[in-house]
Amino acid sequence: MNQEALKIINDRFGKDTVIALGTINGDYPAVRFVNAYYEEGAFYVITHALSGKMRQIAKNPNISVCAEWFTARGKGENLGYFGKAENKEIAGKLRKVFASWIDNGHNNFEDENTIILRINLKDAVLFSYGTRYALDFNE
Repeated sequence: MNQEALKIINDRFGKDTVIALGTINGDYPAVRFVNAYYEEGAFYVITHALSGKMRQIAKNPNISVCAEWFTARGKGENLGYFGKAENKEIAGKLRKVFASWIDNGHNNFEDENTIILRINLKDAVLFSYGTRYALDFNE
């Protein structure tokens, strides 16, 4: 993987970032904006297990994302309840990254349907100052 491209991705998305998340809803794509955090080949999103996006990912985990001069494909994975022991490390990072809004009442961390969605990237195209990077996250 191109180290320069990875640095750009970490700089752009290794913080609270809004991305467009595309899932499959029957015969049509469904796209919505979500707050996300990037780390080591994946975006992480706090969401509700019963949301439309999670129902769609359960049927078809293939997803697409789009952000600032960046498009990617990958697979969505439900990591389960935000508060479970296995999620402690990433949940702690998400609490810090999303600190400005995480406790505004939108999330109910007592509800086991408050989950972490991991978007495992497969491939991507990144543009930066006229340079195009084609990335394969499976390398």
